[in-house]
Amino acid sequence: MTSIEAPATTSDAALDAIFGPIFERIAAGAVEREIDRTLPHEQLDWLRAAGFGALRVPVEFGGRGATVRQLFRLLIDLAAAESNLPQALRVHYSFVEDQLLAASGPTREHWLRAVAAGAVVGNATTEPGVGAVDRYRTRLTRDGAGWRLDGVKYYSTGTLYADHIVVAADRDGERVALLVDAEAAGVVRHDDWDGFGQRLTASGTTEFAAVAVADTDILGPGYGAPGPTYATSYLQLVQLAALAGIAQRAERDVRDWVSTRTRSFSHAAAIPRRDPLVQQVIGRLSAAAFAARAVVLAVAEQLDEVLAHGATDETALNAVELAAAQAQLAVIDQVLPATNLLFEVGGASIVSEGLRLDRHWRNARTLAVHNPAIQKARAIGDHLLNGAALPFGWSAGERAAQAVR
Repeated sequence: MTSIEAPATTSDAALDAIFGPIFERIAAGAVEREIDRTLPHEQLDWLRAAGFGALRVPVEFGGRGATVRQLFRLLIDLAAAESNLPQALRVHYSFVEDQLLAASGPTREHWLRAVAAGAVVGNATTEPGVGAVDRYRTRLTRDGAGWRLDGVKYYSTGTLYADHIVVAADRDGERVALLVDAEAAGVVRHDDWDGFGQRLTASGTTEFAAVAVADTDILGPGYGAPGPTYATSYLQLVQLAALAGIAQRAERDVRDWVSTRTRSFSHAAAIPRRDPLVQQVIGRLSAAAFAARAVVLAVAEQLDEVLAHGATDETALNAVELAAAQAQLAVIDQVLPATNLLFEVGGASIVSEGLRLDRHWRNARTLAVHNPAIQKARAIGDHLLNGAALPFGWSAGERAAQAVR
């Protein structure tokens, strides 16, 4: 990877003027999409047309030239409108960063211009069963002058919205990443994600059957390759931005609901918004949203520095990975209790299906189990106490039974 010059930037105010009204339009239909399980294809197209996917692409290639901090600031606000969309775009932004860090040349320029034109990149990494704990069952094998891709992936977040898919595969025992056209022959995408939260992320199954792959489609070592990388902290921070946005929307939804409510209890204040206990809940929700946002942006500023210097300094990579891991625990500990506490401001009417305030807890709970916090907490402790390496690359899957000692 090579060092890059910081791209020309746009002010926060200018970006808010562009994307704020779009976020408001997206938020207006969030409850209905949740009820009907309508994937937000149209809403993603609004973002596409405004250049949201190209926020980090330099202006010279047709992008917005935003900083990492500006990107995550907007991802939090997008999550407040629709928490599924930042997660669906998670690998897209990592792919863009990889292109920014790549050596100058026609391939880099091609992909940066493609993203500026609206191309979206999805992900197909995780597999059912043994997954990559042993080796990927998705295989890339030689087929004449090119390659053939076969396999099944799950948790393929964002693939139904994508034009291209980053796929992790095994090539003769080596993990590789490759890029596949989402509409290529042999690619089948399913919306079969059955989690109780983040239902509209399109995190379902993707099948690859004899998909033709050219040498130029192979990106290099696949996820899980050893050694420090910016990508682990970056991908984690997208999840945390979504959590911060959920807290922001939860506070706003509950505040709006309370502010017009006239029904109260005989042993409470006559008007709920005048009740000190209700006021306290709103204050705590506001504090959780503020804290989560501040933590995410603090790590984003560190990532700005790391990426601006080419993401090659191992000391800096370890520092930002530790910060992202600590942020994960801090944000989860703020947002999950807040999305449960919000129900205390009302009686049974607050659990109305029409309000769907439960979606905030369900979505937060779902995001919080990605990269389990208990394992992250242990890794932090081991690192600080014993100097153990942080787990930059890991895999999920079935492991062979270990001998009992």
